[in-house]
Order: sequence, then C-alpha cells, then structure tokens
Amino acid sequence: MSLKFTEELIDAYDYEQPYRGEIRTGILLEINEYGAFIDVGLKHDGFVPRSDIESLGDSIISELVPGSEVKIRVIKPVDRDGSLTLSLSQVQAEKDWEKVSELMEQDEIVRVKIFESNRGGLLAKYNHLQVFIPASHLWQRNHRDLKSYIDEELAVKFIEVDKLSNRLIGSEEKAEKELSQQRLDELMNDLIEGQVRKGVVRHLTDFGAFVDLGGADGLIHNSELAWKHVNHPGDIVKVGDEIDVYVLELDHKRQRINLSLKRLKSNPWNEVAENYSVEQLVMGRVTKVVNYGAFVRLDIGVDGLLHISEIAEPAPDDPREFIERGEKVVLRILDIDPFRERMGLSLKRVSEEERAAWLDQQSESTHV
Repeated sequence: MSLKFTEELIDAYDYEQPYRGEIRTGILLEINEYGAFIDVGLKHDGFVPRSDIESLGDSIISELVPGSEVKIRVIKPVDRDGSLTLSLSQVQAEKDWEKVSELMEQDEIVRVKIFESNRGGLLAKYNHLQVFIPASHLWQRNHRDLKSYIDEELAVKFIEVDKLSNRLIGSEEKAEKELSQQRLDELMNDLIEGQVRKGVVRHLTDFGAFVDLGGADGLIHNSELAWKHVNHPGDIVKVGDEIDVYVLELDHKRQRINLSLKRLKSNPWNEVAENYSVEQLVMGRVTKVVNYGAFVRLDIGVDGLLHISEIAEPAPDDPREFIERGEKVVLRILDIDPFRERMGLSLKRVSEEERAAWLDQQSESTHV
C-alpha cells in the first residue's frame, strides 16, 4: 500500500474535516511574532495570523500561553498545502454580539471610545464590534463639531443590534438622559433648602440662568438674580461664571431646583423706609419701558413702577412717546410697600417749576 493511498484513505474517513465558519476548541501550541499554532484535533494544526491576535486587546492576549485552551473559528479549511487558517478574534466578536443583545434588552448603559467621524455621526469600538452613533443621537449635537469627539469616551445605550447585517447602533442621548436623571435625583437628596452651594453658569434664557451644581442644573429666575429689576440674566451673570447660589426651593414633585443669587446680598428694600417717603421727589433711570408703563431704578437699587396713567394727562397710548430706556427722570413717590417690594411713581404730578427747583437744589448740594 502506497503512502499516498494511505493518506487518501485517512482523509476519506476523517469525519471531523473542518468547514468555513465552524467554531472549535483547541490547544495553543505556540505563539510568536507571526501568529499562533493551535491543535484543533485534526491531522493538521491550525494557524492564527498575528493581525488577528493583535485585534484581541491586551487583556486577552496576555492570557494566550502555550497549553491554554482556546476557542477558534475556521476561516479557511485545509487546502492542498495542508494550511488551516483560524481566527481567535471572530469568536470574541461572537461573544460580543451576544453581550450587546443582552445589554440592549436590559437597557444598560456602556462606555465606548470614538475613533472616527463622518457626515452621519461617530464610529466607536465596543470590544471587537464597531458601533455607529448617529449625529441625531448625540447629547450635545448642536454645540460641537463631530471631529472633536475623536478619542473621547461616550456613554451610550444600544438601540439596534443586527448581527446578520453587522449593524450596531448606539445612542448617547438616551444614555445621558438617564444619567442626568440619576444625577438630579442624587443632588436633590443631597441639597437642603437654605444652603449656599457653588455652581457654574451653563445656559441663559430670557427667563433666567441655569447653574450646574455638580452634574445637574438648578434655575435662577430673573426675579432672583438681583433685588433690582432684571431685563435679561446676561446683565448679571455670564456663561462660565463660577458663583455661589442660595438653594431657594426643592420641588421634588416636578424635580426642579430653584436657586437665588439676590438672597446672598442685603435687600435694598429694607432701606427704603429710611431713605424715601410718600410725596418725595426723586430721580431715577428708566430701565425698561413696557406697554403699561416703565420701571425706574432709584439710587439705592430698587425699581419703582411708573404706570402709564401717571406719565402724562391724558395717558398716552404708548409710554415710549414720552420716555425711553436709559433716560433720567424726576418723579414723585405715590406709595411705598416694602413688604411686597413695590413703589408707585408719577411723572405727571411733578410740575416744571418743581422739577427745575429740585434739580437746582441737587446741583447746589453737590458743589457744597
């Protein structure tokens, strides 16, 4: 019996001939700079290229020692030269697909590292799988250039797992919404009304300033920015300012944190009774003109209301016909209510003679 005949006979009865894509268990025989040789129980040992090994990651590579048991996938079955090409990384990817399916089902948050960007979004790695994060699912998509995310780690939730199409989609927005809620819950349990805390101004709106207290935001409404009337929060604070804030109210039902800046300063309305009286003439600067009148700031920092009915006789259709923002005017105090922090002023009840005399008196006292 010839040697060739013997080999053909053995091959014919070798029922364990490998097929492409098959997963087998083997014993690592040798690992070197070119790759690894693995005994998979066949006539020929299998070979894993170095490039495949390097994609495994340091933690897995460190466990690859001669004699260890490993799982492999057959990439190329035995050819005429007896070569059997195997892959260690593809088995790991198989485990990763099972893991990401489990993570999506359990609605878990994971962290992934961004390695590339394109027009549609970001590409990241989760173990041996590639994750696509659409721009529409980024938490700060309106404020950042996509390239700036490269090499950064993001928290994501998997929203689509399709192994057959090799499609894995993640959402930073869904993850950050949950994390923000967790941080808010923790912060609200930690805060106490009346506390003074440090924060950073993160965002300004027409109605107030949002301040980051350490992972969650609280709001300083315009009415709590200063004791005087505030037209826009940008007149008092700027984005990026580090400030001390007073914890005014914790609304656990609506999960809102209301803050104050003015409560950390003395209330000028406490000085109103000492400085002003009804019928007194005062000078103020117009800070805001509205349809029903104007707000006028007096020298100690309180704002009084000049109602449209007190501007002129008859009352104008539009206050702007008589006064404008920034203008200085001499007015008569009609009423004072320090408890409600209100003061009524009048322009029409000051005659030209009174106005001239008052201005002369102020000028003389200034030069004394």
